[in-house]
Amino acid sequence: MKSLALLALILALCPAAAADKPNIVVILADDMGYGDVGVLNPKSKIPTPHLDGLARSGASFLDAHSGSAVCTPTRYGLLTGRYCWRSRLKSGVLFPPRDKPLIEDNRPTIASYLKSRGYQTAMVGKWHLGIEWARDERGKAVFDEPFTNGPIEKGFDQWFGIAASLDMVPYVYLRDHQAVAKCTTTQKAIGFPKYVRAGPRDPNFDPGDVLDDLATEAATFIKKATSPRKQDPAAHRPYFLYMPLTGPHKPVWPHERFVGRTRLGLYGDFIHQVDYTVGVVLKAIADSGQGDNTLVIYTSDNGSFMYRRKEGQNHHLADEKDQGYRPSDHSANHHWRGTKADVWEGGHRVPFFVRWAAGGIQPGTRVSRVTCHTDIFATIAAVTGEPVPAGAAEDSFSLLPAARGKADAKPRPGVINHSASGIFAIRRGPWKLVAGNGSGGRQGPRGKPFQKPYHLYNLDNDPGETTNLIESRPEIAAQLEEELMRIRSID
Repeated sequence: MKSLALLALILALCPAAAADKPNIVVILADDMGYGDVGVLNPKSKIPTPHLDGLARSGASFLDAHSGSAVCTPTRYGLLTGRYCWRSRLKSGVLFPPRDKPLIEDNRPTIASYLKSRGYQTAMVGKWHLGIEWARDERGKAVFDEPFTNGPIEKGFDQWFGIAASLDMVPYVYLRDHQAVAKCTTTQKAIGFPKYVRAGPRDPNFDPGDVLDDLATEAATFIKKATSPRKQDPAAHRPYFLYMPLTGPHKPVWPHERFVGRTRLGLYGDFIHQVDYTVGVVLKAIADSGQGDNTLVIYTSDNGSFMYRRKEGQNHHLADEKDQGYRPSDHSANHHWRGTKADVWEGGHRVPFFVRWAAGGIQPGTRVSRVTCHTDIFATIAAVTGEPVPAGAAEDSFSLLPAARGKADAKPRPGVINHSASGIFAIRRGPWKLVAGNGSGGRQGPRGKPFQKPYHLYNLDNDPGETTNLIESRPEIAAQLEEELMRIRSID
């Protein structure tokens, strides 16, 4: 009885203990390139006023990276603070309904960490980390029945969104443990750019509505989460909103009111709509009256799929011939080599903006520190003033000092990048070692992990990764390889 009374007391005190903590919003775009944001790419012709404003009102991390150049592993790394190649997924992404959930049982996530510290936790958007679907007698997934082992089991109080990418089944919204409608029709396969695979679909599900629906859901959550303070400040609990968007990943399917807004085809229109969606969320934060004490992080899960840099040339080419793009129109991955899935910079160097006025992050701060999505966990721990759980988030290092314009107390270990096929690279300072003989993704030569010749680049002098220095600077390569192997050996 005494233990129950103590537990009740602890739970009663949690809201009060958390009351002065900041709200936290993490928005994750899907396949947005570094060059898709105007503030990072002055030559861009795509209007991104809300992202530009967010960047200017806080800190822009100019050397930020996704842990992987593709989707699922980046999401694992962001939520757990550990590189995904430490999990069972060594390459590629999950495909529903075939693949089982990826986040291990009892592994702390940012959501479970914050929930245990009194936060309201919500997710709005794309999961893509696996779900335990109901199965019929033949073992076939049944999407109309309740499912388990999704976001709710990983620390979120509530979830509204879709199971995986917008080109993957099932084509239906999910809420908590249940689809919101029955999949009574079959989606036919559609080619690029409105690319979708065939499969079960709610007849009322329209890909063109998804970003708007997610924006409405997020804004509604923020309003509800912050309204108690207006009646009773003591009843307020801070909130954590994780909002992984569905765009501009294919299907490139902007809402009809955005079509033709950029004169850069559907891709440009879709980027513009992603920016608008972010603007809806930022307005909801401002309207709550708690904008100054809300930590906002915006980034992307990897680089853009839309443009490739052709070997030996300095322009970018559209993936499809029928898109009406000219090479000079837009460089989705800016001047970085490669595209989504590659270990080259274009595959994983991403926009990364952090705003928290009450936390001492000054407008217009520009940060050159090499940073990774795995660092978000430790950053949030630092923001809340609580320690990272023992044995968790081993690849996470707080970026809060850098966002405040200060040096790290200890240098961050090298950041590891990972391609779709499992090729590793490591960054320290200007130096990048690719532990393989190709891109590991879409751009040729694709190469294989740990096959030589390796690649070594000085990105300060050669941001396009055009000159391999592996033979002329063997001492640098040896140091980076030793650090890569040491980090990979950590349990």
